[in-house]
Amino acid sequence: MTQANQIVLSLRDIRKNFGPVEALKAMKLEVRPGRVHTILGENGAGKSTLMKILVGVHQPSGGEMRLDGRPYAPQNPKDAAAQGLAIVFQELSLCNNLTVAENIMATHEPARFGFINDRKLRAEARALVRDLGLPVDVNAKVGHLSIAQRQLVEIAKGLGRPAKVLILDEPTSSLSDSEAEILFGIIERLKARGTAIIYISHRMEEIMRLSDDITVVRDGSYVATRERDQTSIEELIALMVGRRMDEIYPPRLAPAPGADVRPVLEVRGLSCEGRFRDVGFALRPGEILGFFGLIGSGRSDVMNALFGMRSVTGEIRVDGKPLRLRNPAEAIAAGIGFVTENRKEEGLVLGAPLRANISMAALDGFAGKAGFLRFGRERRAARAEVRRLGVRANSLETLAGNLSGGNQQKIVLAKWLLTRPRVLILDEPTRGVDVGAKFEIYRIIRELAAEGTAILLVSSELPEVLGLADRIAIMAEGDLRATVARGELTPEIVMAHATGTHQ
Repeated sequence: MTQANQIVLSLRDIRKNFGPVEALKAMKLEVRPGRVHTILGENGAGKSTLMKILVGVHQPSGGEMRLDGRPYAPQNPKDAAAQGLAIVFQELSLCNNLTVAENIMATHEPARFGFINDRKLRAEARALVRDLGLPVDVNAKVGHLSIAQRQLVEIAKGLGRPAKVLILDEPTSSLSDSEAEILFGIIERLKARGTAIIYISHRMEEIMRLSDDITVVRDGSYVATRERDQTSIEELIALMVGRRMDEIYPPRLAPAPGADVRPVLEVRGLSCEGRFRDVGFALRPGEILGFFGLIGSGRSDVMNALFGMRSVTGEIRVDGKPLRLRNPAEAIAAGIGFVTENRKEEGLVLGAPLRANISMAALDGFAGKAGFLRFGRERRAARAEVRRLGVRANSLETLAGNLSGGNQQKIVLAKWLLTRPRVLILDEPTRGVDVGAKFEIYRIIRELAAEGTAILLVSSELPEVLGLADRIAIMAEGDLRATVARGELTPEIVMAHATGTHQ
């Protein structure tokens, strides 16, 4: 039997109930060695629940799993790892106060007589990092690393033990193109060794590049499995969302009659020591200005500075008025909103209801004469934003942490829309959300621009920037290398500026 015909992991009629809620319904899957099998579906489709069952976090309510032809029923992740299944979760599981080496070797540290051998631990971690080609120092504290570097460490941690089946859950969500290429090289080497890889991603171009097999799930149910060469992005999207999407990016909407064409935001000579220098641009009402650059280019640092989170020199003007922003509160008062790239740590209070998350940046508008919160007004405003953005939740009291990634991102958007910003900064607004939710967020961005909101859009996904932006500001090594108008935009021109190779 050829490797392509072998089945290393099979699932039949897997079901999972959480009380009365049926999260999975008769799910099935067949994974073969030496192949990448992508699981594709919208947020809330059941992908994460299925992966947690595979590694023993949850126990199935029914069905059968087999590994190498034998019954497979892991009781916990350690049990799953011992049987040959490893997972790299999208949400980082690292300890920020420990070194890269200590995180990579966690749970299987080299020890003798009950004492950890630090020298051997660092040596083994260094060998693994070198073998994978990861640009990280094993002696560095994880808390001092960028989000992208932490994601690479999470991947190395998942590869710390040999595995028959490796599950990668959104592994490139925080990676630049160059860092993603490192991961893709690792995947090819693992395939050559016969490792089966279960891959979860919302990036369609990435899926079509890496996958051998693609299984689509929807609403907790199996829909179909296709070989990569026998399908298309259009078919996969239709299978996933239950409808066809002729265009990923909605058309531009006409601006309101009599729209102001004077710049709402002007930046001149903006510099931050060690991060970026002499950045300048103007942004008009209703315009979407994309910011693109590789990780470390300084693009997010510029956004942080515009929100009062960095000490800078230079000039910032909103509606012609010069600003000296010392903190985010002053930026909000000046009409600037900021959808951060890290929604879970910086954009949401996961343990608070979505109602409170939506209102938290505009609480002054819900205060009564005595300073007490007017809950009725808050609920009406929150309900209106939930309806406007199409947030899927049981009630306004649903905890933000219980929402899917796409709905969490909509809540972050709703929070800033209540402040009625003149300028809205969107830093990676669709990171970790599915194609259906992306389409809805793109629609919202288009509507905001048509209403006159000036938008700064930062994204690592070049097609996203090309599909939405009117102009693109391209950064590299802390410099603003070029600002290119939409009519002149091509992927080649943008990447040439971003990599410093433009002639």
